[in-house]
Amino acid sequence: MSVTQFSLDLTPRFCETDALGHINNTVIPVWFEAAREPIFEIVNPGQDLTKWNMIIAGFTIAFNAPTFYGKKVTVKTHISRVGNSSFEIAQTCWQEGKQTAEAKTTMVHYNYQTEKSQPLSDAVKAQLAGLTG
Repeated sequence: MSVTQFSLDLTPRFCETDALGHINNTVIPVWFEAAREPIFEIVNPGQDLTKWNMIIAGFTIAFNAPTFYGKKVTVKTHISRVGNSSFEIAQTCWQEGKQTAEAKTTMVHYNYQTEKSQPLSDAVKAQLAGLTG
């Protein structure tokens, strides 16, 4: 069976909690970004910032249940769509078997010199397509 998603395990830090005792809503998008790094590696091998070639065109998040301090969190990441010059990343946050948040991020393959999107290579498209599911 091939890998169709990436998984990142995190331990919430005390400083990430809010006054109500659960993880602040500003923290989970940061966790989602950290969990996108394997995808970034596909599109920009080595993640060389001088050759960065992606922008975020959109991001939506839904908080389904509180996420708490002191209990392991797993962020699951897969590709939900591959287009000509863009792709969508779907992510979920899990704690103790319960989905606490979900997000979709649209990434565009981008040329910062021309300030325009550019087509993804066939090889990158194939790698991304292998992560759908």
